[in-house]
Amino acid sequence: MDRKIKIIWEFSGPDAEQTAKHHQIHLEDFGEREKLEYSIGGTEYVNHLVWIAYMIVLEKDTILVRDTLKPLRAEIFED
Repeated sequence: MDRKIKIIWEFSGPDAEQTAKHHQIHLEDFGEREKLEYSIGGTEYVNHLVWIAYMIVLEKDTILVRDTLKPLRAEIFED
């Protein structure tokens, strides 16, 4: 079974929340357009100036996402 990888984009500043939520819309569109077998996304509050948008994909799809969307970092996701 493929491991799940959480791919992360970080946004900072006074508009970080709105930017992260808008970016999440594009991540969902990408997952649908590329017909990713497994794709879950969301946003998370880090602190008053930092928010992240993330996409959880199967390990086999990480290279496609990385090369196309240029995330900040990625980590193994455990359910």
